[in-house]
Amino acid sequence: MKEVYVERDLEKKVRKYLKRKEILAIVGARQCGKTTLMKRIFEGLENAMFITFEDREILELFAEDTNLFIKKYVEGIDYLFIDEFQYARKGGKILKFIYDTHSTKIIISGSSVAELSVQSLKFLVGRIFVFTLAPFSFGEFLRYRDSNLYAMLTKGGLTKKSVEFINRFYDEYVIYGGYPAVVLAGTEDEKAEVLKGIINTYLLREIKEIMQISDDYKVSKLIKALSLQIGGLVNYSELSQLTGFRQYELAKYMSVLRNTFVCLESRPFFRNKRKELVKAPRMYFLDNGFRNAAIGNFMDVGMRTDRGVLNENFVASEIFKAGIELHYWRTKAGAEVDFIAEKGGFTIPVEVKTVISNEKYTRSFRNFISDYKPRKGIILSRSFMKEAGLNGTDVIFAPLFSVAHALQGQPRGAQLPSPMP
Repeated sequence: MKEVYVERDLEKKVRKYLKRKEILAIVGARQCGKTTLMKRIFEGLENAMFITFEDREILELFAEDTNLFIKKYVEGIDYLFIDEFQYARKGGKILKFIYDTHSTKIIISGSSVAELSVQSLKFLVGRIFVFTLAPFSFGEFLRYRDSNLYAMLTKGGLTKKSVEFINRFYDEYVIYGGYPAVVLAGTEDEKAEVLKGIINTYLLREIKEIMQISDDYKVSKLIKALSLQIGGLVNYSELSQLTGFRQYELAKYMSVLRNTFVCLESRPFFRNKRKELVKAPRMYFLDNGFRNAAIGNFMDVGMRTDRGVLNENFVASEIFKAGIELHYWRTKAGAEVDFIAEKGGFTIPVEVKTVISNEKYTRSFRNFISDYKPRKGIILSRSFMKEAGLNGTDVIFAPLFSVAHALQGQPRGAQLPSPMP
């Protein structure tokens, strides 16, 4: 049966660089669609070669007889695609030699940014562009599931009814996430099984084989512990007790989770070290489905006590997928704003709410605006849309699912719907 291809936003970006000399690297979590995307681009090119370093014979040839590898796979080829490049332990140095001596355009993929950074990028400064492919963003998911609703979200025409319909897709997305195999699965039970398989594959292959870590059971405990502490300040003492890791080891293993695209780290935003937190991070998961599988909870949104956590993790993931670093703001007196997005030289505070009350602005949100005077602020909830002003700042009230578009600008509806309960 022919493999289903779901359009990815990254495809257009990568294609723009195919005529340049530089090596292109596509990195991202396992099973997020890197191979499918590579093959999609490969199929449209003439005089192109596609190989994978999961083929041990090809990998050994690359590592042990570079000249013969070049004769077989480089010479006379315009485009060379190398999948699973992270298996080449000393690949960067060899790749630099090929780049410097041949005109073949090289596109590689890797599931671990740590491996590519340590083993490859240090040799390829000025010779490589790195792109990150995540599981489907909500926009990609909605475009696949209902292109008409996606068009209303991105091109204008959102109505009260369309927001209600999109929220139904949002409810599915925040439970099962955006891994391609999960999105394409037919039933909820199948989605849950696919997610469990992704976690097992990650622990067995990424942790044990590639990262050469034997304490995979402890890493599993760490993932579960972080799943239950989303959005809170990282407490190393508590995590040490829950996982069995010594506190000095935790930084190493949490770095592994970030570099293998399981977790995201939000760092404090600050300008005044005397009044604001400057060190303690917060942790989120790149994919809501991965997080829910880790704790074994796939209950419907309406039945859950962690709805706020699901929403906050979703927003963190969407901000990351939009190419924006994660930050939060918190003062030593306890005032805090969930996310601070720095985009195009502007600072945008983002608050996540379960519901909008009559008191629309928290004291913390008001304090941030008073201190930093941003041009725009965003308040996200399930079903509330309007614009308002606060001390010279344009504040957009928008549905949670539209956070990526709210960061770019106001969702372009012909007429913003009235506040909804």
